[in-house]
This record gives sequence, structure tokens and C-alpha cells, in this order.
Amino acid sequence: MAATVPSTSNMTNSPTAAKMTENTSTTLYMPIASPPTPAPSPGPGSPRFPSIASLSRQEFSILPPAQRRQYLCAILNDCTPDELSFVSTTIASLLKRDFLRDLPPELAIYILSFLNEPKALLRAGLVSRYWFGLVADDWLWKHLSFTHGFVGGTGTHESTSSEDPQIPSQHTVLPPAASSYRARFKTAFITLSNWRHGGTLLRRILLASQCHLPNDAMQPPIPNPSAAVPTSIALDSEWLVIGLANSRIHIFSARTGVSCRTLVGHTAGVWAVALVKGGGENVDLLDVADSLGNMQVSEQLETSSPRDMSKGLDQYLSSAMRGALGLEHFPKNHRQTAPLPTNNPSSKGADRPSDPSGTADGWGQPNSLVVSGGCDKDLRVWDVKSGFCIYVLKGHTSTIRCLKVLHNRPIAVTGSRDRTLRVWDIQRGRLLRVLEGHEQSVRSLDVCGSKVVSGSYDSTCRLWDIDTGDCIHILRGHFHQIYTVAFDGVRIVSGGMDTTVRVWDAETGTCTALLQGHTALVCQVQLSPTMLVTGGSDGRVISFSLAPPPDPARPSVFMQRLVPHDSSVTGLQFDERFLVTGGNDGRVRLFEYKKGGGGGGSAATIPGDDVPGNFEYVRELSEASESVWKIAYSHETCAVVSKRAGKTQLEIWSFKPKEEETS
Repeated sequence: MAATVPSTSNMTNSPTAAKMTENTSTTLYMPIASPPTPAPSPGPGSPRFPSIASLSRQEFSILPPAQRRQYLCAILNDCTPDELSFVSTTIASLLKRDFLRDLPPELAIYILSFLNEPKALLRAGLVSRYWFGLVADDWLWKHLSFTHGFVGGTGTHESTSSEDPQIPSQHTVLPPAASSYRARFKTAFITLSNWRHGGTLLRRILLASQCHLPNDAMQPPIPNPSAAVPTSIALDSEWLVIGLANSRIHIFSARTGVSCRTLVGHTAGVWAVALVKGGGENVDLLDVADSLGNMQVSEQLETSSPRDMSKGLDQYLSSAMRGALGLEHFPKNHRQTAPLPTNNPSSKGADRPSDPSGTADGWGQPNSLVVSGGCDKDLRVWDVKSGFCIYVLKGHTSTIRCLKVLHNRPIAVTGSRDRTLRVWDIQRGRLLRVLEGHEQSVRSLDVCGSKVVSGSYDSTCRLWDIDTGDCIHILRGHFHQIYTVAFDGVRIVSGGMDTTVRVWDAETGTCTALLQGHTALVCQVQLSPTMLVTGGSDGRVISFSLAPPPDPARPSVFMQRLVPHDSSVTGLQFDERFLVTGGNDGRVRLFEYKKGGGGGGSAATIPGDDVPGNFEYVRELSEASESVWKIAYSHETCAVVSKRAGKTQLEIWSFKPKEEETS
């Protein structure tokens, strides 16, 4: 109900209004609003909360979980798609939880160790600062080094993926332990990647055009420069040595590819070279002198010549040359009559097989040495640093066809077309003994520890004791000439003109396996504890497993046949990762071992793994040439000697990371 109040101005100007004012002065009518309808009283079980739509953050925080979810659902139902996307992004970041931070650091690092790929580990380090600190832990990279077969530094390098080394490794060498495992892993990983798809050509050199260094200037010129056919090669981490049929020996830096020296002195073709590394095992040089001085020299070598070979030529050396051989601190007249011990006890690596790249560890001498032999029948010992010939050792009556130097011992063994092997003390320059028994030319030999195996054109192999000169076994079975042998201390492998490969037990002398597959001369063999790889004139490369079969009741020999070349295989070398082959077709091919690979074909078993695997083709390491003469590689260097445009050419490849890649 509303009361109408007349206008005051109108009422004041008339007599009637004045009268009414007097009569109604005590009554005033005002509009009255209706009272609001009261809300229903809450029931006895309902909490007294304000409406959900009008809640504030403070009020929301005290809601029970059920009503909090009801409130959130109401808000989300009113959101647009863009707003929902914003909410989703915001919520996702809020839901992230660093589970590694909640764990002890040791356990967190152990969890990260299951990332076996370096890229995955590096990505993990980008998650947060805390994860970056975990990834930087050196133990992770040490573990990753073992996982990838990169061992080194404080632990020795030459190993496969386990800490127990199986076969010599060259591609997985870690740098010295001056840096962290992470830095060393990076260097080794990039080196491995460069082998697969990279590498730097350091030098391409025509060997026939090599000039002599000043100290060679007075030597006679090469009789036939066009006859620069390489016959032998040796390579380590510092030096590359190549022997030529024109009587020259070239020395190059393995790190830069620069030609360092030409060794001139042989009067006929050089057929065999060996490189002895400087330093070597940290042995007591006086013990070496005692052991060599105690070796009994064969009676037939006792002569009355002015330079008695049984007494050595070291007495005629200058102090500089004596120092290069590690003789400077040895007494000159140190001689005894007791027999030489089988192995020098201080030389832990003396029982290792020979290196397939033609090198041997030194006995503690400061300088690297080159030992060479050839058609002039002389064995020469050279100082790499100065280029001077230290010894000219005479004794053979025909061409020296092969030679090896023992690890950590100054002993060289040579095989000749005069049907004999001769054992030399290359530190003192004396002939120790002559090993006689073969009826034809000695074509190949290999050494391990204090024993040597020789293969001859008389179709037999012989196992000799170097320290006593005794012939331990005569291995008969081949029907034609033997061209190549390999020896690892346990097994002897031989191959030749009859196209077969035979495996012999070094202890009993019995033939344990006759391996077939080649259709022509077997000219290349290399042996590891569980694998044998052979190359033939038919262009085939065949790998055989020598590991014990998983089921002894069902013995079998796994093998893989490769045909990498159209003609004879002229070079072959392998380790636990790669196989490099060179052929007379001018190709140099790289294969990589893949565990469990095979594509259904026959397979080979790699050391430490019972699952068959195969060598898979990776790429060609060099451009095609007319012919490949020799190949050799170390873990970061590869040398290829080939014929191009009728001339002998040397290529030196480096797979070492560049400075900017490791910084």
C-alpha cells in the first residue's frame, strides 16, 4: 500500500491548501516496502556455509574435499576451450615431481646408469640443475665407458664391454687418465663415430718421390724408383713404418702424416719390418741385462772373428746409441752361464700374442726402434729418432722373409729362405741361436711369450721354444705350401696353397679343426681367443667361431662368408669392433661386428657372447685404386698403401676428434 502526498508548492498557494494543512498537520503518509520472505531454516545435519558461487579463496580453503571438487567442477563447466587449455598447461606443471630429488644421490645415480646411450644421458641433464649435477658424476661416465667397451685411464683400456679383456682392442682406446671419464668417453665416442662415417685424410704421398733427409744425402740413389712396391708395414700410435722392394724404409708420423725419415742401408729389397715402441713395460733394465747375458749361446756360434757375434756388438756402440737401446747403465762385460728364464718376471705383458699391426712393446728403452730384414740377408736395427742404423746383424745365407719381435724382451726371431729361423738379441747385437729343421723356405712365423711358430713351404709348421731352441712339435697335415700362420699361446692356425685352414692345439700338437670354405690360396689369417678370420686369393673373407658351443653335445662351428673383393685379399685386420680388408681390386672396405645380427645366414661368435653375430658392411675407407698393397690401423689411424696411375701411393687417415669437437 502506498500513500500519495500532494505537492507542497501547490497547496501553499491556495486557501483550500492552507485549510487542509491545518487539519492534517499531525498525519504523514510514507511508502512502505514489503518485508522479504525469510529463507528456510537449515536442517539439523547441514553445515552452515555460504553459497558455492560466492566463495572466496579463504572460504574455499576451509571447504571439505567433496564441496571443493563440486566448486571446481562448476568453474570448469563455465570455462571456454582456451581457458581450459590454459588450466591444463598450468596444472601439468604443478603436477610435475622430481622423483630423483626425493631419493638418495647414490640411488639416483644408479637409476641414471640404466641410460645406455650418451645422448639420452645428456638430455636427462637438461631437466633441471639437480639432474645436471647428477649427470656430471664421473661414475656414470665410467660405467658408460664399460658399457660401450671404452675402458682405460685408471682401468686398462684394451677390453670389450666387460672388465675382463678378451681380445686386443684398438678402436675403443680411451685417452690417458689426465681428464675425467666424461671427457675421455666423449673422445672415444667421437673417434668411433668417425670410423663409421667420417675421418680426415692427413696425407696422400707418392712413395717413389720421397726425398731423403739431410742425414741420408750421402747415400746412393734408389736403383729403380719405379720398384717402390710395399712389402711390409708396421703402425702404432706414433709412427708408421713401410718397407719397400727398392731397399728403402719410410717412416711417417702417425699423428700428422708427415714424412719424418727415410732409412737407407739395405742393398736389396726389404721384405719384413717390425716397430718396437719406446718405453714399454716399466721393467728393471738390469734384470733384462742379466737374463740376456745368462742365455746360453749355441756352440756353433762361438767364433774367433774380430767381431764375435756370440759376444755382441754393443761394445762398439757410441754412448748415444747405447742410450737409445737402454744399455747406458748396463755393465759392458756382464756375462753368465745360467740359462735364461722362460719369461722376465717383471714383464707382465710378455705372454701376449703379437700385434697384427706389426708392433711390439719395448723393454724400457727410451727410443722407438725399427727392425728390418730383406734380400740382402742382413738384419738391421734402426733408431727412429736419429735415423741411424745401430746394428747390421749377419748370419742368414738367403733372403729374410719374415720377422717378429717379442713383447717386453729385446729378442727378434727371423725366418729365411735358407730354411732356418734365427734368434737375435737386438739390444746387444748378437745371434743367440739357429733353429733348424725345415726342409724348405720359412714363409711365415708368429710369436707368443717365449715360443715361436713357423710355417714353411715344406707343408709343415713347427713350434719352437725360443729360450732353449728345442722344437716342441712338428705339425703335419697340409698338402701344399704354407703361406701364413697365427699363434695366441693356446692355438696355432695355418693356411696355405691347399685352400684349407687348420687349427692346432699348441700343447699337444694335434689338429683340432679342419676349416674349409676358400677356393684358392689362403694368404691372410688373424686369430683371437674366440674368433678366427681368414682371407684368400679368391677374394673371400671367412670368420670362424672358436668359442666353446653352448651345447657341448652338439658341437658346431659358426662361420660367416664375406666376398668383399673381386680378387686376392692383400690385407686383413680386425678387432672387437671392426674388420678392415684390402684387395687386389683396389678396394678398402670396413665391416662392423653386430651382436645377434645375421639375417638368417651363418654367423660368427664374438668373444664373451654366446649369441652368434655377423660382420656388417659399413663403407669404403678410401677411393678405389688400381690395387691395394698393404693396410694397417690403430684405434685412431689407418694407413693404406695402394697403386694409383701406376705409382705407389700412401694414404694416412685420422679418426681422432678435432679440437673443437672435444672442447
